[in-house]
Amino acid sequence: MNTSSTLRITTRGRVVLGSMVAIPILAVSLFVASSTASAESAVSGNSYEYVTVLSGDTLWSIADMVAPDRDPRDVVQEIMKLNGISSAQLMPGQELALPR
Repeated sequence: MNTSSTLRITTRGRVVLGSMVAIPILAVSLFVASSTASAESAVSGNSYEYVTVLSGDTLWSIADMVAPDRDPRDVVQEIMKLNGISSAQLMPGQELALPR
């Protein structure tokens, strides 16, 4: 006796299944787009000077270069906050906004 059955999905089932897949993807896309836009608007709302990180640059060396008369620890914290970075790890080619 052969009791194999095939799965048949109705049009309504396809719509429900498609919605179950599309809605989380759409939600994640909107979240990523809005967080990127808010990060860009936070920096682009004001005019800042920018520096491009070169190989061997550190936050400390950049802070010492842009504000030699200030405590580099304070300047490093300001650069990190302004650019929304939580690590002192820099990549060559990265652009950093500088505090005034």
